[in-house]
Amino acid sequence: MNNLTFKLLIYNIDKNSILFKLSDIFKQYEYGDYDEGEIIGGIYSQINKLLSLATSFGFNKNLWHNYLSFLLATSENSFTLISEKVGKHEGTVNQFVKNDFLVFKMLFDYDFSEIEENLGITCFSTIQNYEAIVKNEQIFNKDVSIKVQELSDLIEKTDTVDEFYTVVMNFYKKYGVGKLGLNRAFRLSYDNNLDFLIPITSLDDVVLDDLVGYESQKKQLITNTESFINGNVANNVLLYGDSGTGKSTSIKAILNQYYDQGLRMIEVYKHEAKYLSKIISEIKNRNYYFIIYMDDLSFEESESEYKYLKALIEGGLETRSNVLIYATSNRRHLIKETWNERINNSNSDDMYRSDTIKEKLSLVDRFGLNIGFNKPSSEEYFKILTTLIDKYPEIELSKKELKEKSNKWLLSHSTSGRSAQQFIYYLLAENS
Repeated sequence: MNNLTFKLLIYNIDKNSILFKLSDIFKQYEYGDYDEGEIIGGIYSQINKLLSLATSFGFNKNLWHNYLSFLLATSENSFTLISEKVGKHEGTVNQFVKNDFLVFKMLFDYDFSEIEENLGITCFSTIQNYEAIVKNEQIFNKDVSIKVQELSDLIEKTDTVDEFYTVVMNFYKKYGVGKLGLNRAFRLSYDNNLDFLIPITSLDDVVLDDLVGYESQKKQLITNTESFINGNVANNVLLYGDSGTGKSTSIKAILNQYYDQGLRMIEVYKHEAKYLSKIISEIKNRNYYFIIYMDDLSFEESESEYKYLKALIEGGLETRSNVLIYATSNRRHLIKETWNERINNSNSDDMYRSDTIKEKLSLVDRFGLNIGFNKPSSEEYFKILTTLIDKYPEIELSKKELKEKSNKWLLSHSTSGRSAQQFIYYLLAENS
């Protein structure tokens, strides 16, 4: 194995990776000067890491192939970053790339039987015929799992380096490469041991049809998003209105609907607005369309973070054609105003109160599309409730009984989609 890995040129795999650690162990084995217990322990240590990786990403069947495919799918270098934009391309670099793919192909087909027989171990045979425990999708990264296993299956069917090359190039063109290619949503990290942008691996599978009503609002959001991912002009969007009416749900559903067309989302809280320029610098040259998602956005009188947001929306010298901001807020104007700002008090030190008010109110004007989500009427609420409850056949209530219980519920709750879902959970608990 060692005589293969050192030939890699374009794919500069981490020397602390499972692949290179195993390569070092196999080098000791091939030289014949080793302690058997020590070398078996080293192998088991790397197999343990491989099993941990497989658990994190829900890998199954041939974990060795999954792992090598994972390396190919996550290796960001000048070649793979270009390939995600244009797919197969001509150039001298392809000679080096095909050399690397030959190495990977030989690693895919590597025969572990000799070392297993001589050391009396079976771990390599086991990971190549692995049956994973069925897990809840919330505890592993489903986005990465599906793509990597798809790549692994396709590579297994290749016989030549040219076929291998075509499969990998098609994968890069279809899905991209690295964390931005394989994941759909991200958040910021302050851990120096982690990347600045890290994937959000547990996501709601909500779709727009799950949001009952609000058809005109959904249509506006769809139209704007489709224009954006098609490379045309589009607006930053503010979804405002009553709590629990589906603003956040709509944005999450938009991500799920257009993720396979290159849409990605980065969740940013208002106190993180100062990092917006850094976020842009990390994503500006990638082949994806990014929505910066700011949920429940509002600013108090003393907060000034909104200035970072204004600066980004207004735009500077640097272009950012692949980035939009989608924000939700219960406040129409985002920034809290005080009566003192509206009263012209000549005794005040602030002689420019109107300018202060305009400064605060101008933020919302930077959102080209403002979509209102108002609290539904009682009739609309009951329609939402009856639509949602159809998904729960175990709740056996007549329409009259449901109406009576719903009216009691509304004595202490608002009419909103969130409230309707909470009422359903209440009924399920009551009947359990």
